[in-house]
Amino acid sequence: MMNTRGTALSTAELRRPAVAAAALSEFARGGYHGATVADVARESRISPAYVFKLFPRKESLFVAALETCFDEILAALKAGADASPEQSPDGVLHAMGGAYAELIRDRTLLLIQVHAQSVADIPEIGDALRAGLARVTNFAKRRSGASDDAVQRFIAYGQLCHLLVTARIDEIPEDWAALLSRGVRHPD
Repeated sequence: MMNTRGTALSTAELRRPAVAAAALSEFARGGYHGATVADVARESRISPAYVFKLFPRKESLFVAALETCFDEILAALKAGADASPEQSPDGVLHAMGGAYAELIRDRTLLLIQVHAQSVADIPEIGDALRAGLARVTNFAKRRSGASDDAVQRFIAYGQLCHLLVTARIDEIPEDWAALLSRGVRHPD
């Protein structure tokens, strides 16, 4: 197979994104400690040995899944920002927040981030998590032109949205839950 530069891509180069996508699904479901390379291999329909050929360590496989997650997040934020009817800083951040809320309707991307936070003490994973958050923060700042305080609130509300969705706080009919949920968009 040829890429746009006319050089041949190896089977391994072609397989890496598909295996990373399978890893995203498996790690979101089982977490770093619960999902195995064999699970990812089964989902990818290849052998565990071939997964290890592509990603020599479980950490590198998790990192590839996390990078795939952040690629999808950035694509959604860009689409949301581009489609915003109001191109003011607040309007763009609001549109990006709505795009993200829609994106995590399928909890896969949300859960991989939560699992990554839980194992961020593994250096390779912590580095990848911070790099992904840097990409999102820098994109939000650059694309919206918003103040540092506004971008910080945008990221903070995103993290609160994670908590609301994972703990199902929006389903609790109590005052404290309503207080946390007020004004924060999250998927149904």
